[in-house]
Amino acid sequence: MAYQNISPEKFKSLIGSEDHVLLDVRTPAEYVEGKIEGHQLINFNTPDFPEQIDKLDRSKNYLVYCRSGNRSGQTCQLMQSMGFSGNLYNLEGGIHAWNDAYGNS
Repeated sequence: MAYQNISPEKFKSLIGSEDHVLLDVRTPAEYVEGKIEGHQLINFNTPDFPEQIDKLDRSKNYLVYCRSGNRSGQTCQLMQSMGFSGNLYNLEGGIHAWNDAYGNS
């Protein structure tokens, strides 16, 4: 199944759902732009990023976000190619769109 780009509203509605993992793929320095509570951080820019993704539970659903939606989209593509069987959701517009909708938390 292909991953889906979803709006901040749809993304928020899925947070906390059973078997949904919130994955932040930004750098720690980007935290000043806000974060979504309950996330797991895996820095997209680290050399072992694919190995860290490979350790995740492939049966779960993932809500992935970054700064603008680009790296999180690439992450969803990577996860898809690695055989993740759950749903993959990319936050369209990233944390910027989230902050526009819900403020900087």
